[in-house]
Amino acid sequence: MEIRQLEYFVAVCEELHFTKAAERLGITQPTLSIQIRTMEEEVGTLLFDRIGKKITLTEAGFILLRQARSILLKLQDAFDEINGLREYTGGNLVVGVMAAELDYRITPILIDFHHQFPNIHLKISSAIEVAEMVINNVVDIGITLIEFTDPRLVTTPLYTEEFVLVVSENHELADQQSISLEALPSIPLVLYPKGFKGRELIERHCKEHGLNLNIIIETSTASSLYGFVKSNVAACIQPYSLSASLNDPTLRLIKIADFPPTRQIGIMHRTDKYLGVAALEFMRMIEKHLKM
Repeated sequence: MEIRQLEYFVAVCEELHFTKAAERLGITQPTLSIQIRTMEEEVGTLLFDRIGKKITLTEAGFILLRQARSILLKLQDAFDEINGLREYTGGNLVVGVMAAELDYRITPILIDFHHQFPNIHLKISSAIEVAEMVINNVVDIGITLIEFTDPRLVTTPLYTEEFVLVVSENHELADQQSISLEALPSIPLVLYPKGFKGRELIERHCKEHGLNLNIIIETSTASSLYGFVKSNVAACIQPYSLSASLNDPTLRLIKIADFPPTRQIGIMHRTDKYLGVAALEFMRMIEKHLKM
């Protein structure tokens, strides 16, 4: 079985559509189908169940996918390590970051990194499940909430921060310096939709204290969230330093005096992932700017 065939197989697994996978690979659909059939003949069983135009992985297909990804990763690591023997002037670095952190905190560091390594092709993905992307080798390095330990990950804590209530300068609470956690259910809020890490963290924390929040608006971007707050439509609960970094005179940050929700942000990569000079320098820059 050839490396090229494994690459073809992984593409079909990810697209679950032969035509789309062929377009992604830059080959014809019949050529791709022939390669997959050749692989099935070699392993002696079907790798895909074909139901009309839909395809799904068989149990054998899942096994081969797991091993194929591992083989391709090891091969790429070998190429990267060989490149690391000489001055690192090219290559790729894929970084996964939570969207709000990317918008308001990480981008300036990425710009500095690009200036230092202009020949590195940098790909940044904003996502919710960043840790899972690192585990699945979708990204090389992740910056996200530290929620669990996993033996496949090397995680370095960067900082821990409290959430605060953010209101408009025209909000009735704008002059208050602090508020109790128990007062939050009486305040109309705009938060991220369910499934977002910050939303889950805040709601879980409040429910542990027997509180249910009054969420009147849900929006999936930080700029939209703060827009509703600045228009005095609702308040929001956001990390202090993230909100303070906006440096917006129309916003007021109110400390939650008792039992504030907190979050811990870290940078992570797989334990078996080879990190070249550029990747290590990127991590060093992130730690220098963000580690507290």
